[in-house]
Amino acid sequence: MSSCCIHKLPFSELDMRVTGDLGSTGFGEIRASASGFWRLILGGHYTPPSLHLSFLLFLPVSVSPFLCARVAMAASKPKGQNSLALHKVIMVGSGGVGKSALTLQFMYDEFVEDYEPTKADSYRKKVVLDGEEVQIDILDTAGQEDYAAIRDNYFRSGEGFLCVFSITELESFAATADFREQILRVKEDESVPFLLVGNKSDLEDRRQVNVEEAKLRAEQWGVSYVETSAKTRANVDKVFFDLMREIRARKMEDSKEKNGKKKRKSLAKRIRERCCIL
Repeated sequence: MSSCCIHKLPFSELDMRVTGDLGSTGFGEIRASASGFWRLILGGHYTPPSLHLSFLLFLPVSVSPFLCARVAMAASKPKGQNSLALHKVIMVGSGGVGKSALTLQFMYDEFVEDYEPTKADSYRKKVVLDGEEVQIDILDTAGQEDYAAIRDNYFRSGEGFLCVFSITELESFAATADFREQILRVKEDESVPFLLVGNKSDLEDRRQVNVEEAKLRAEQWGVSYVETSAKTRANVDKVFFDLMREIRARKMEDSKEKNGKKKRKSLAKRIRERCCIL
């Protein structure tokens, strides 16, 4: 089952994505989770997110497939939105380290302590990055091994990665090496935008991961290390914006390289056309 997490309060416009195939059968129900969020449960085969919701959704517990289809049609992407740069961020890390809490704090300025894990939740938000309005697309993955089979598809779609561990759990820090290896295997790119994030910095008295040890690992990988607290909001914006800057820089490099190849190809073609055989 896949789901879309839709914020319950306040009554303000959101820009969310449905993570699932609205064309499939077996639509479920709207139910409130302990976190205070609503979930639209979608049955059928999971497909990558493709549709958007830009409004609050409050429906009865029983929702028919027809009504869901109507919702999907109403949720088409508004004109002009394609003109904004879109940066795709993937949250990775062991279960319970605070990936969802960081994401929800960034999205809604709220700390959600008890959050019900799912395969993945997708979010989209307009932000101003260094004076430019852009969109950030965040895919919050679950981290459980049960979902490893679909993880590669998530990684392929990502442009940058926040690899999160809890400073209070040594095992979660050790697991970051596995996540890093999986990402590099899928992306086949050791310079992919990537930040190592030590969450729960507010629990200093329960720290198990030494700061210097985390910094050393980040240095070995050639990435930045930042400690955050989803509870106090410390460095929450920083990690998302820093990663977006890395993604933007990478896109600019790729664009220059692509344009350079086109120019060289065009020059070679002109030279061939000017050549004559005597």
